[in-house]
Amino acid sequence: MVDHSTHLVPGFPHNVVVPAPANIVLQGPLGPLFVGWPHPLSQISSQQGNRLFPCVLKTPCTFLLPGICPSHQTTTREVADFQLSVDSLLGNNNDHSRPDVQVQATRLAEKLKCDTVVSEISTGQGTVNFKINRELLTKTVLQQVIKDGSKYGLNSELFSGLPQKKIVVEFSSPNVAKKFHVGHLRSTIIGNFIANLKEALGHQVTRINYLGDWGMQFGLLGTGFQLFGYEEKLQSNPLQHLFEVYVQVNKEAADNKNVAKSAHEFFQRLELGDMQALELWQKFRDLSIEEYVRIYKRLGVHFDEYSGESFYREKSQEVLKLLDSKGLLQKTIKGTAIVDLSGNGDPSSICTVMRSDGTSLYATRDLAAAIDRMDKYNFDTMIYVTDKGQKKHFQQVFQMLQIMGYDWAERCQHVPFGVVQGMKTRRGEVTFLEDVLNEIRSRMLQNMASIKTTKEVENPQETAERVGLAALIIQDFKGVLLSDYQFSWDRIFQSRGDTGVFLQYTHARLHSLEETFGCGYLNDFNIACLQEPQSVSILQHLLRFDEVLYRSSQDLQPRHIVSYLLTLSHLAGMAHKTLHIKDSPPEVAGARLHLFRAVRSVLANGMKLLGITPVCRM
Repeated sequence: MVDHSTHLVPGFPHNVVVPAPANIVLQGPLGPLFVGWPHPLSQISSQQGNRLFPCVLKTPCTFLLPGICPSHQTTTREVADFQLSVDSLLGNNNDHSRPDVQVQATRLAEKLKCDTVVSEISTGQGTVNFKINRELLTKTVLQQVIKDGSKYGLNSELFSGLPQKKIVVEFSSPNVAKKFHVGHLRSTIIGNFIANLKEALGHQVTRINYLGDWGMQFGLLGTGFQLFGYEEKLQSNPLQHLFEVYVQVNKEAADNKNVAKSAHEFFQRLELGDMQALELWQKFRDLSIEEYVRIYKRLGVHFDEYSGESFYREKSQEVLKLLDSKGLLQKTIKGTAIVDLSGNGDPSSICTVMRSDGTSLYATRDLAAAIDRMDKYNFDTMIYVTDKGQKKHFQQVFQMLQIMGYDWAERCQHVPFGVVQGMKTRRGEVTFLEDVLNEIRSRMLQNMASIKTTKEVENPQETAERVGLAALIIQDFKGVLLSDYQFSWDRIFQSRGDTGVFLQYTHARLHSLEETFGCGYLNDFNIACLQEPQSVSILQHLLRFDEVLYRSSQDLQPRHIVSYLLTLSHLAGMAHKTLHIKDSPPEVAGARLHLFRAVRSVLANGMKLLGITPVCRM
């Protein structure tokens, strides 16, 4: 019998409680979690008809995750499998009251005992170390990866009991009648990742593309097309022709006040619902969306709704009336309408919501859009993915919603990101995303043609594009999203190192193993054959996929998943050099093939969450 009476360990915070003696499990509101062990072992315990792990540390598993890490495996000496950093449990004690970490590690280790899972407990430098039943580790991980497939890691205790939510993600949002600018790339791939992750976790996600399809630029464009536009060019290459018209009319407006006046009048006609002006605007919008859909298809991105500022030109007037009725609207001597969010005239807290001629502004339309989406979707969370330059804008929008009486404004979240610097094609500075995609495909085709190990592929263009996109996405996602980064063509196409090309190469090589040996060996599998350090390191890493998913779900940063997948690929590469399948005994070959198949499965799952389509040959 195990004594379940609990004791505080001297020197530890009150949320770390240990029964003495006891087996090892980390227990919290999210359920039992052994140091790094997710849901599979909970299932084993239920199959045995009893609780495998009586509770030891009564603290949320999410509190412990930062302090747990697998131990580096070596062929020269026996080492533990996992370490728990005692320092991470001691809280934020100041230097005077902080207990000796080594003493606390020893005290904690003495309170714990081994069982069918934990074969050995020891202490290290400020750590409690655990050696695991290796056969149980192998069996549990590989069975769970195969059984769960694309859901592996998502059935973890870390996510159990979490409510399923309605989530709206607004991302990409290019400006209609303009070619898809490269500046919208980050919003597109980051928003796609967030939507993918939320959907994988079981939430009901609505992907909205909120187009920049209204505003004074359409006054200029409408006037410009009347002056310089050609219907044939519009039909053959719409966005390129509209771009040329826009550049030309801007030059004219700068020199000719009459052109500027005509542009202003055209937009006023749009705001008033003039049919002729709206018909031309609608043509620009429809042709633009057709072009965008084609580019999104190349990126592997889709949307549930194509919305836009134009949808809210009337509802924005209702917003202005509501602001006015609540005494929040103030008129300036210039005739514009503002909202003073500070209440004391602080210029930095003033938001302009109406022009002097009564037409709406970006902020007004965003307010109307948020209110409309709550009515339509009754969302639990709405996420806006835009560059960090719009941080103040969204702070003001959310604050205005609050003072208008919409308590759900606290459910709105802005995910900002930094700027990509130095993105150029061979011809010089790049402006348009399609130029980048074409350059990626072209360079990747050249790289594939020059590498001797390149396999023959059915569709080289498609493969090159998928590998190139992986390269682009991994370079973008490796760091903190808020950071600016320097774009480098040479770096992203390296086949070795921490790149998307390396991930795709690893996936293709593992797929090739399955194609070559799968039929002969997959039915013959002995878990006792996977005890080499290289195998154990991979199994330890596979076990922790749920923790990485959890971290990314909390801060919406893809870098956790990127780092995990790159490490997994490096581990697989090292194992591939020593854990040979060819000429090995059948049960050894079968066990290794199972291991590599599990790696490929988890690698593919993570890549798809990031918005990368894995390739099977390259």
